[in-house]
Amino acid sequence: MSSTQILVIVLIAVVVIVLAGVAWFLMRRQSLQRRFGPEYDRAVAEGDSRLSAERDLRERERRHSELELNELSPEARERYAAKWEEIQVRFVDAPENAVGAADDLVTQLVGDRGYPTDDYDEQLDHLSVEHARTLGNYREAHEISLRNRKGEATTEELRRAVLHYRSLVADLLGGEPAVPDADTAGEPARDSMPDATREADRGATDDSTHDSTQR
Repeated sequence: MSSTQILVIVLIAVVVIVLAGVAWFLMRRQSLQRRFGPEYDRAVAEGDSRLSAERDLRERERRHSELELNELSPEARERYAAKWEEIQVRFVDAPENAVGAADDLVTQLVGDRGYPTDDYDEQLDHLSVEHARTLGNYREAHEISLRNRKGEATTEELRRAVLHYRSLVADLLGGEPAVPDADTAGEPARDSMPDATREADRGATDDSTHDSTQR
């Protein structure tokens, strides 16, 4: 075999290795994008670079794998569903109180599932691995809850917060957070948007219309 042939073979081998490395790199990137969804875009936007953001997301996956997560029993699921229904009913007459109760309920539910709750940022990192699609809602809802404690949140913001909390509760429970019908125990209620929430929506709309009329 001539030196030219050897050189060609070596070059081909190098190209194959490089292409395989690029393919592996792109597959890892696509895997992160599929798993984290909007959280991937957020991490890239807030990070120093795309590579540093991806390192952070892989580190989240590693730390998440060390958690001992719990599956809720059917009784616990129904208990949380009932508590959520109470919060939605409470919103009609006391939206400020309902939002605070929703934030507390989510924290308790997250803890019962096995996620750490002592540090909010760490909690978000862990939740992002399996609940990225509802994490943005949770962030906004929690921020509204903090403003609510200062008396700075509007009725529309409180309504939006409850709906956002609801999406995470549903995600954590593995289904819609509605109380089972009495005659179909163990099955989720057919109505995924209880009357209390629809009434709250109408109330918020009426308030906005009334304010606009006065102005």
